[in-house]
Amino acid sequence: MADNIDRTDRAPTTVFNVPNQLTALRLVLSVVLFVFISFGFYMTSTVLFVIAASTDWLDGHYARKYGQVTTLGRILDPFADKVIICGTFIFLAAEPAMIGAWFGVKAWMVVVIVGRELLVTALRSFIEQRGSDFSAKMAGKLKMVLQCITAGTALFCLAYTDPGAPTDYSDVPTWSLWLLAGSLWSAVALTVYSGVQYILAAVKAVRR
Repeated sequence: MADNIDRTDRAPTTVFNVPNQLTALRLVLSVVLFVFISFGFYMTSTVLFVIAASTDWLDGHYARKYGQVTTLGRILDPFADKVIICGTFIFLAAEPAMIGAWFGVKAWMVVVIVGRELLVTALRSFIEQRGSDFSAKMAGKLKMVLQCITAGTALFCLAYTDPGAPTDYSDVPTWSLWLLAGSLWSAVALTVYSGVQYILAAVKAVRR
């Protein structure tokens, strides 16, 4: 009886451990971030995005180092990643300063990014239900890094634009424009490439 009570008392702590708490914090920060973006507080949004994105690396590192990988974490962590990345890109594609800019986030790019995430999520669920491994590949991890750089840089650039003149980029630091353009196109290319990798892996897993 005492042993059962003790295990029951420890269960919530084991499931909702530090990595999962950080993941939950990332979800909360995502909501706050979207509110600040919608009101045009771009520099604050940049800081919030950097903090939220940093928790992704931190919770994964902590979970692996201290052996606190849980089923909840495996589900919640990628979900939080998709919320903050896809949500931020959707907001960016709706910004006037991004629509007409040569360096801006375009709607079709967001469709590619969101579509890839939905496809990989569906494939992972299908393959893992069949007992096969469908863990993240290096291309997928690098894609996430580039997407974070793109989103953070885009918010930083927007902080220097005038809402009354969304096509005036004279005050935006030149280095940030080139960083945004380079990371954006690289992220889109790697998003497509990693998506194809996952599709091929899923085909192989089904054939086996």
